[in-house]
Amino acid sequence: MAKTVMMLPVLMSFLLLPFSSMALTQDFCVADLSCSDTPAGYPCKASVGAGDFSYHGLAAAGNTSNLIKAAVTPAFVGQFPGVNGLGISAARLDIAVGGVVPLHTHPAASELLFVTEGTVAAGFISSSSNTVFTKTLYAGDIMVFPQGLLHYQYNDGPSTAVALVAFSGPNPGLQITDYALFANNLPSAIVEKVTFLDDAQVKKLKSVLGGSG
Repeated sequence: MAKTVMMLPVLMSFLLLPFSSMALTQDFCVADLSCSDTPAGYPCKASVGAGDFSYHGLAAAGNTSNLIKAAVTPAFVGQFPGVNGLGISAARLDIAVGGVVPLHTHPAASELLFVTEGTVAAGFISSSSNTVFTKTLYAGDIMVFPQGLLHYQYNDGPSTAVALVAFSGPNPGLQITDYALFANNLPSAIVEKVTFLDDAQVKKLKSVLGGSG
């Protein structure tokens, strides 16, 4: 474990290098979070310091006491303003035993997952042919999930799984399929038509995920 921890800074540096090609021609543009985000990113903050280029938020484990028994701790531009305009961001993923990150997409970034502890079963589905690519990952393994494609991860071992994630954008976005369908007020009749599920199944999922209609 100690050896793995020592390798993390070096490995993450190499993982993030390919994403830097999107960086601006100026040295940096630390986000001014008091302004609104735009398609080009946040405006630059006038005064910056060393603290703008470091972030400690991924050091602590996320709270997995929830429905999916998993937690994503982000280091996106909203938490780490130094990544603004650089085409990168990061996150920490904690998955308790039996936990799952359901099918979801990141519409604005590709994802690179680096498992540091435990065992993670992961996969994604291609958009052109619906081909499924799955892999069981162990500590030290990495897997890439192309931008916008449906993908998932779940704990496939007897202990908590932890992974560090690099994204090819400062704000990758997230849409979880189950929540998109069942955690809103889209009428059940419409959900049934577009998913081929029956009324009882739709109402059960809406009840579990907090939806209405």
